[in-house]
Amino acid sequence: MQSHILHFFHLAALDYVKGPDVPPFIPRYEGDYRFPADVNAEVVNTYLEALKMRRRAHEMAALWGGRMPHNQAIVPGGVSEVPDSQKMVDFKFRLAELIQFIDNKYIPTVQAVAATYHEYFNIGVGCKNMLSYGAFPQAAGALTDFVHQEKFFPSKVLLGGQLKDLEPDRIGEDVKYSWYEDGIEKEPTKAVVTPNTKKRGAYSWVKAPRYNGNVMEVGPLARLLTAQTPEVVALGDKAYSVLGRHFARAVETSMIAHAMDEWVMKLEVGQPVCTPHKAPNEAQGMGLTEAARGALGHWNKIEHGRTAVYNAVVPSTWNMSPRDDRDQMGTMEQALIGCPVQDPANPFEIVRIVRSFDPCLACAIHVMTPDKKVLSQFVIG
Repeated sequence: MQSHILHFFHLAALDYVKGPDVPPFIPRYEGDYRFPADVNAEVVNTYLEALKMRRRAHEMAALWGGRMPHNQAIVPGGVSEVPDSQKMVDFKFRLAELIQFIDNKYIPTVQAVAATYHEYFNIGVGCKNMLSYGAFPQAAGALTDFVHQEKFFPSKVLLGGQLKDLEPDRIGEDVKYSWYEDGIEKEPTKAVVTPNTKKRGAYSWVKAPRYNGNVMEVGPLARLLTAQTPEVVALGDKAYSVLGRHFARAVETSMIAHAMDEWVMKLEVGQPVCTPHKAPNEAQGMGLTEAARGALGHWNKIEHGRTAVYNAVVPSTWNMSPRDDRDQMGTMEQALIGCPVQDPANPFEIVRIVRSFDPCLACAIHVMTPDKKVLSQFVIG
């Protein structure tokens, strides 16, 4: 909830809403702002209220994690924090405030943006293939069959318009256009890379994850389409767009908030919260889940009691990937093709498309023309 509120209001909304000429509303791109003054002012106020709501979400996580961000309670085998009734009450109190904000402010604001910038239902399409590892198991017990276990978000792929079960062994990584030496094993359990900044033809630090060779999109839109969520499915082809991603993110925030109101009541006060374990001497493991940005997978291999290989394929790697070994563009690259740009020195439209994916720009960023002509350079400091 915190991440989605952060993304829409404090990272993406200012692409559509013009704040006053004071930080953090400046510096900004200039140009295509369309809201009437009264609506614009209302959304700016909601932007400020969203800061408080993010703090509430952090407080909720800190109740169970000791602090937030970077909570300290997750340990091998479970967690270290034992729930009690007072923390459950404190959690629900904050959650009720968040639910009111999400349903009465967040979703209506997204709908207002959609009504005013409606052409963005047809911009930023991407690959139309969706992948979700699945998240929030609903049944008690060991995760002996994670893919087929009942979960709030199922483990599914939407490939070529067909909904299918996730098959994790179909996941691989290419590096033809990445600044790494060629010849790495494609399987995530074996993908050890060596940097090569002088590699001919390479243009990204991001690798190119693929599912059975296919380009995939991950994130809230992927989760809700693979879960066949009615509000998002009803958009039809318009779901595959800038506004489709923002709408799916808002709907998902509401879904999770309401579900949490029930989940917290299932906590059993005084019961064990951590399963005893012993680290194996030799093992190979895989952990799949859904982060806010999308499908997150960790693969590791233990040899002689120590980690021999550890590889993470993160959501932004899926969405921001360069071309692969078959020269297929990544989903964000595909989403940018054909985007109308009125002023190359002020690429407002490109920013809106990229931002709709909620990219982690610490991974990498690249925009270039086929002839590598420099259009503009920006120094962020």
